Amino acid sequence: METKVAIVEDEQHCTDRILAFLEPFGDRVKTVTYNSVAGALAGVEVERPDILFLDVMIGEQTGFDLLSKVTFSDFCLIFTTSFEQYALDAFRFSAIDFLLKPIDREDFTKAIHKAFEKLDQKQMKERIEVLMSHLSKVPSARKISLPSKDGFVFLEIQDILRCEADVNYTHLFTIDGQKHTVSRTLKYFEGLLVDFGFFRIHNSHLINMQYVKGYSKSGYLTLANDLKLEISVRRKEAFAKACEEFLER
Repeated sequence: METKVAIVEDEQHCTDRILAFLEPFGDRVKTVTYNSVAGALAGVEVERPDILFLDVMIGEQTGFDLLSKVTFSDFCLIFTTSFEQYALDAFRFSAIDFLLKPIDREDFTKAIHKAFEKLDQKQMKERIEVLMSHLSKVPSARKISLPSKDGFVFLEIQDILRCEADVNYTHLFTIDGQKHTVSRTLKYFEGLLVDFGFFRIHNSHLINMQYVKGYSKSGYLTLANDLKLEISVRRKEAFAKACEEFLER
């Protein structure tokens, strides 16, 4: 079955690079290219691509301008970007793929294969909303996208009680008792959530500070659901300091 691939990029050499990387897929893909937001807006509505490679900066406009206007969004989205770190974290929260320029062939191949596998699990509208909430400077309820067996689950970060390591998997527990398992390490989630009031108390546990109900000198804390967890010896001092800073917010 033919897969439609659209490329929105205002620099021809970047478009040519993506087209060259698509050549090994031969007749499996049909490509269409646009070099402006206006052209892409009209074209995407007509072509209805399966996969969209979208540059973040397109002339004096952005890929987000296109996403805010287009009505058809049932595609797998892959951003191409030179964005700085804070924006890359936003992409990770939304589970939307991105490729850093200059695009590496190996990274491209991984991204396109992942897109082929997930053509039936897009939920792109919701994932774009998560992305935009993290890029916005306006305070809002931030969410995180978690891959699931049937697609994606979208959780408000403030509803996550704790995360628990299980080798290369992480179990996320919400305040209402739900459990979600993701094939990512606890270190990955620590990197994403530390700026949202989360603290790693142990190699196996990352907790949301707002749900700490009590802390004993014996080295155990109690969460809002009455679960008791041990704080590792080497993290006790840092945890006490984190508690002080959290209460001063």
